[in-house]
Amino acid sequence: MNTSEVAKLLGVSTSTIQRWVKQLELPMERNERGHYHFSSEDIELLKKIHEQLQNGTLIQEIVPLKEKKNPRKGAVKAVNDNQALEKLYSKVSELESNINSKADSVASYQLLQHRRELEDLQHLVKDLSQQVEQLQKQMNELKITSQMEEPLVFDHSKVKRKKKNIVSSLFGF
Repeated sequence: MNTSEVAKLLGVSTSTIQRWVKQLELPMERNERGHYHFSSEDIELLKKIHEQLQNGTLIQEIVPLKEKKNPRKGAVKAVNDNQALEKLYSKVSELESNINSKADSVASYQLLQHRRELEDLQHLVKDLSQQVEQLQKQMNELKITSQMEEPLVFDHSKVKRKKKNIVSSLFGF
């Protein structure tokens, strides 16, 4: 059975089953995708754990009722030919060196590209600063010419204001 089927059988969520397996370090088998696969013995063990938890036992106090299973062992074909192994090592080394050289060339290309971008930005900043200087000179020249064109006023006497009529002051006209 898979995790969701066992969870339905016990009336708990799949994450609860997964948490019990992890916290109690239960040696459950996994399929080729890494999902838990529960045998009838495993289900009985989980039922006992569920009963203990229902009776108020803390999960830290639960001792697994089952001994650990031996981990699954896969069949590995023994390599009898050292030449094949050496050939494999040399191929891996060659691939690693190719990857390293490719990474170096990519990094060099990126550095050159960044350098070009920085140089372009420096030229742009230089051009902009020259334009700002020219604009400041033009502003200064305009200020000087506008000051020369303004008439000199020596009389600072008060300007007489027109008196408002009482009716217009009341109605805001």
